[in-house]
Amino acid sequence: MVKSRSKIKERKQLKNILDRLKRKSKKIVFTNGCFDLIHSGHVRYLEKAKGLGDVLVVAINTDSSIRRIKGVKRPITPQRERAEVLASLGCVDYVTFFKEDTPYELIKLLKPYILVKGGDWEKKDIVGRDVVERNGGKVYTIPFIKGVSTTAIVERILRRCSEN
Repeated sequence: MVKSRSKIKERKQLKNILDRLKRKSKKIVFTNGCFDLIHSGHVRYLEKAKGLGDVLVVAINTDSSIRRIKGVKRPITPQRERAEVLASLGCVDYVTFFKEDTPYELIKLLKPYILVKGGDWEKKDIVGRDVVERNGGKVYTIPFIKGVSTTAIVERILRRCSEN
């Protein structure tokens, strides 16, 4: 099996792995998102998130979850492909999925020490903050890079295609 694909784990399997790592005093960092068209903003964000701890877990919305949140035209990239691209990044240790609209249940299960979201989120609104802080963990936001987003990429593609 290709090494990067071996980073993609089902939630129960991932919980067992993380429990072992916690016993070795590793700080687990958790973040989540759609990561539909992965771009430089995502990469910079994930590198900074990894720098906050020892092991970076990225949870991605399933295709059905994204459709409920963003509409029937999304995602552009299927979940297995998004997971594989994320898993290929050196800063990402594990990738998993959540089918719910938020990762709250997954955060409750995994109990990461550090929870990270982009700067477009108010700390008080970050899903799972209560779980992480109740367990002695920390919640961080990483500044959002203006103009670098999946929506901006899609709009640029549509504009260029309509010019022809």
